[in-house]
Parts: sequence; structure tokens; C-alpha cells
Amino acid sequence: MTEVTDESFAAEVIGAELPVLVEFTADWCPPCRQMAPVLAALAEEEADRLRVVQLNVDENPGTTHAYKVLSMPTFMVFRDGEPVKSMVGARAKRRLLQELADVV
Repeated sequence: MTEVTDESFAAEVIGAELPVLVEFTADWCPPCRQMAPVLAALAEEEADRLRVVQLNVDENPGTTHAYKVLSMPTFMVFRDGEPVKSMVGARAKRRLLQELADVV
């Protein structure tokens, strides 16, 4: 899974050809750590139709504030450069896939 920064966000997410699932995360966030294996599996299994990236909110405040992220983990799906879905909180892989079905 790729980590993006304030500097790389436009190229890696906004300019991506595939839809991108961005996890806004923090090192101190237990639910974020819980989601790591789920997102790694999702990134591998759905690589042909979805890109999965992480953005550390503490190290990248510009993007975090621009998208009004207040809770971690927050997941946003970007398609054609625009946010099309937002979800907050850890969830099982099955539920995450269900919630992504209408945007991927």
C-alpha cells in the first residue's frame, strides 16, 4: 500500500486513472492499526479496479484540513479527481467492500 503526502496527493490521488481509496490515518490510532491488514488485502485483491493509499494526518495537515478530516480512520474514495464517498471508523473487510460497491 502506498503512502501519500500533501506534496504527492494531487498526482497520486487526484490524477489517478483508477478510483482511489484514501485512508486518513495516524500512528497513535488503534483502529487505524486494526485496519492495516484489511487494507493491505483489499489493495492486493482489488488492484485492477481500485488503488488503496494512506495519508498520515499528523505529517500532512494540509490535505487533512482541506478535506475536513476530524476522526481516524476516515476513508475517502476519489474518482476522476473528486471525493465521491466518505466513511469514518474501522470496519470488517466485507462491510468495506459492500460500501465501496456503488463507487468502484
